[in-house]
Amino acid sequence: MEGAMQTESKIRADSRTEPGPRGPGCSLRHFACEQNLLSRPDGSASFLQGDTSVLAGVYGPAEVKISKEIFNKATLEVILRPKTGLPGVAEKSRERLIRNTCEAVVLGALHPRTSITVVLQVVSDAGSLLACCLNAACMALVDAGVPMRALFCGVTCALDSDGTLMLDPTAKQEKEARAVLTFALDSVERKLLMSTTKGLYSDAELQQCLAAAQTASTHVFRFYRESLQRRYSKS
Repeated sequence: MEGAMQTESKIRADSRTEPGPRGPGCSLRHFACEQNLLSRPDGSASFLQGDTSVLAGVYGPAEVKISKEIFNKATLEVILRPKTGLPGVAEKSRERLIRNTCEAVVLGALHPRTSITVVLQVVSDAGSLLACCLNAACMALVDAGVPMRALFCGVTCALDSDGTLMLDPTAKQEKEARAVLTFALDSVERKLLMSTTKGLYSDAELQQCLAAAQTASTHVFRFYRESLQRRYSKS
């Protein structure tokens, strides 16, 4: 408990803190989400974090190529398309991280010998792109009705040269940061599903960032719930 209080006091309070799904002690940028935007995919979602925006589409469970068929579970693929140009090494790395996260929660055993494909299109990148991709993928999977044992979300943390922790950093803050850490967490126990880091940090700072991400995930999952409630209350 004491460690959590120290973590919260270390988080930088800035003008991005807003009421609503984000509490007064959590400096996440503004969230926006819209589902069922596209007609061809089985599920789709647009997710906005500040000025970072990602569009996601989910296809399946559907027929799978024999070469990719897995006899006891669904084959899950993730395709990440950059805003411009062709996918590079960075996109392939993010695809792997997103796929690993999805595989940890999707109940693929319920649809053996099928394919579930998640296609992500980067609309704008203003920081915390991987976290935004994870959030868009989760909401698109929900829209497609893909069975999952839990929801998941992504949270990015950045550490300044003086050790100050920033949640949901912008592209400028990521560039100036000593370390950038992104975590994927589930909605049931806030368990760590995936992590990726860049830069230099201590073990204590890693634990501090994880604790801050777990606290922030509560606000993200609350936003999910409120967004879904608004959508289905209209239908």
